[in-house]
Amino acid sequence: MTTKLNSKSSMEESFTFTVGKLDAGMAILIGERAHLIEFPSLLLPPGVTTGSIVNISVNRNTVEEKRQQKEFWDLQDAILETFGKVAPEPPALEVRNVTQTSVTLEWPLIKLATAKLRSLDIYRNGQRLASIPSPTTNTSTKLSGLDVNTEYTFQLILRTTAGTFPSNVIRLRTHTITDTSGISVCFGTVQDTVMLERAKLVLREMRAKWSDKIQIDTTHFVCTTPAAAPASGQASGGPSVEYQKALQMSIPVVQPHWILACHAEKNRMVPISGYYLGATPSAPMNAPPFARPTSQTPNRDSLQSAPSVTPTTGPGEIDRAPSPETRARQNETRSSSEHELPPVPTIKVDVHEDKLDESELEKARETPVEARSRSGTMKKDFQFPPPTPPPSVPQIVVGHHDDEEASRAAAESGSSDNKAEEKQPATNASQDNVDDEVGETVEVDLN
Repeated sequence: MTTKLNSKSSMEESFTFTVGKLDAGMAILIGERAHLIEFPSLLLPPGVTTGSIVNISVNRNTVEEKRQQKEFWDLQDAILETFGKVAPEPPALEVRNVTQTSVTLEWPLIKLATAKLRSLDIYRNGQRLASIPSPTTNTSTKLSGLDVNTEYTFQLILRTTAGTFPSNVIRLRTHTITDTSGISVCFGTVQDTVMLERAKLVLREMRAKWSDKIQIDTTHFVCTTPAAAPASGQASGGPSVEYQKALQMSIPVVQPHWILACHAEKNRMVPISGYYLGATPSAPMNAPPFARPTSQTPNRDSLQSAPSVTPTTGPGEIDRAPSPETRARQNETRSSSEHELPPVPTIKVDVHEDKLDESELEKARETPVEARSRSGTMKKDFQFPPPTPPPSVPQIVVGHHDDEEASRAAAESGSSDNKAEEKQPATNASQDNVDDEVGETVEVDLN
């Protein structure tokens, strides 16, 4: 195996190799000092097999090298011009409106350049509060549930594929109860034009805002009727669009009297519970908006007062006393009338086989019902006597007697009552033993 080096020119060199092994895609070339070189078999001339000797010439193509280098840098410049010079801008956060318990923030449309948006979050006091919905089109947000006269900090954080871009930090303090400059009113249909102009004048004095359209910073919707007002000025038709938006956004709907009440309290916020649409403006502020009038007599359809009927009883019928609820209702009805009638007592008549006379029945009606009392009494130390067997009376028999006769006499004496009377049992002669004589029976007191 030999390797030859032939120098044809200064720019071109030729090397000789022996093919040692030839596979489907790769050839093993053996060079000087048995160096192994892997060479693609597709670049070998046709007909080369194992043991063939090939020459490989190597030269540098500077023209092609410069052309490709120019194309590479042109591409890099285009990438830099497109993606490297214009970066996303941090949001410019601003305060739109502040009230006692809410704040409205706004910012211009976010500029992402060629980056892609990942998230846009609002932070309160350095803690993430929520994500902004539809961040590419939304430019404002309203944060509620804040404390009165409290300082807060707010910031927007824009996250993109090109990096994170925080906005400026907004530091503010919520209003006090005496500060009404945060009121933003949207006027609906107010039928009284004088009241409408007066309310607008009062809002200017309170440094508050008003408009005819529902906005994100609208705090109250003021109207006297939910119906839309046509060009003639008279309310007609269904609810207006702005009224429906106010209900959808949970904006309180009040009457113009609420604005006048705030101004009358020296520009102090007044509770709106007594000024809702449908409530009476003259009602006290702490009264409920829809208070139902109370009446002396209960108005219940299911418990109507029935006329008083004199109870009558007949054979086989039982008079039932009215329920306590019926009695209470009848008493209230009697007390509310001009002339009080004496109460009719409920008569409890026991069932008898014979009917009562009219005079007895009339007497029973006039007699007031008294509480039933029990006639019997029971002593606390009362005890039932213990059961004692009747005393057995021994029989004294003179002479001989039969066992059968003795048992019969004992049974007769045991079943007799315990009275002080003396009993003298009859003596009978036994049929079996006629010759036996039975003497007199003597009762002996063992006590």
